[in-house]
Amino acid sequence: MNGSRVVGQVRIVGAGLLGASIGLALRSKGVDTIVHDASPGALSLAIDYGAGRASADTDNPALIVVAVPPDQTAAVVAQELAAYPDAIVTDVASVKALPLAELRALGADTSRYVGSHPLAGRERGGAISARADLFVGRPWVIATGNGETTAMVGVIEDLVLDLDAVPVLMTAEEHDRSVALVSHVPQVVATLLAKQLTGGSERALSLTGQGLRDTTRIAASDPQLWIQILAANSATVVDILRAFRADLDGVIATLEEPGAPGAKRAIAETLAAGNAGVARLPGKHGQDRRFSQLVVMVDDKPGELARLLAEIGDAGINLEDLRLEHSPGTLVGLAEISVLPEVEPKLVAELETRGWRVAEAWR
Repeated sequence: MNGSRVVGQVRIVGAGLLGASIGLALRSKGVDTIVHDASPGALSLAIDYGAGRASADTDNPALIVVAVPPDQTAAVVAQELAAYPDAIVTDVASVKALPLAELRALGADTSRYVGSHPLAGRERGGAISARADLFVGRPWVIATGNGETTAMVGVIEDLVLDLDAVPVLMTAEEHDRSVALVSHVPQVVATLLAKQLTGGSERALSLTGQGLRDTTRIAASDPQLWIQILAANSATVVDILRAFRADLDGVIATLEEPGAPGAKRAIAETLAAGNAGVARLPGKHGQDRRFSQLVVMVDDKPGELARLLAEIGDAGINLEDLRLEHSPGTLVGLAEISVLPEVEPKLVAELETRGWRVAEAWR
């Protein structure tokens, strides 16, 4: 039984993490999914994992998804547009203005092209890391402003909804400015912070807590891919990095003379501005609201975390988010639980009645 909104065959070009994950999700919906890759080994692996079938001469895809590195995107999209004149073609590159400009320079027929970009991924690439649920609840930008019809946009929206992602309409330029702020610059900042760790002693690194892990996690991303992404969106990234550098220079100047008049106020204002920025991040399902967080101490033994989650469910309380912290060598972990503010008192009472130690609660 086909439960898909997408109609017809879907051809995926590029059998890496994104391409294979799209294939896995579409196959689970019963879609006839074709996967292709210039690398025979990558293609074989993706097919073995169930991301799709090999292409055939009789294929007539209604939709083509190009999932190749940014520096290859425009050329591959142009090839697919020419090879399949009845298909709508999209891509999942993390920049949108440059591929469109390159397609126009190539003289490609962009009347059947709609760029898009899922804001999802993992630190590890390749079909071996692919997941059918990779896009669940994640924003997926559909780039508009290229003369596309409502019907064409609808085809891409159907794809996005089939993958349980959230379609967001933006122009290519607005997309590139947005991802520079929320993705590309954070990658640079995390990388530069992680770079400082190379000079740290083993004793210093043994003190690492969850804060450092949180702020450097994405520094483990593929350098070759990020070279392409940053180069393709360099102008916007540079503008934001210059503003970041100005703020950093201000903090350095203040800390060089922390006893100077107004120094502590300047530091406090900077920290408060950071609080204000974090407060603007949307919560669950993109809602712009704050949740209450409880930090529960969990003994480091089998079944304890599962028991905690089960007892939250038994209390009739919906868990909005969960984050775990466990330092090596300790006998207890910390589970940071996010819930709606109105149910926080009930949850605290329920947990304490059941013997759990609630370390903190704040809003």
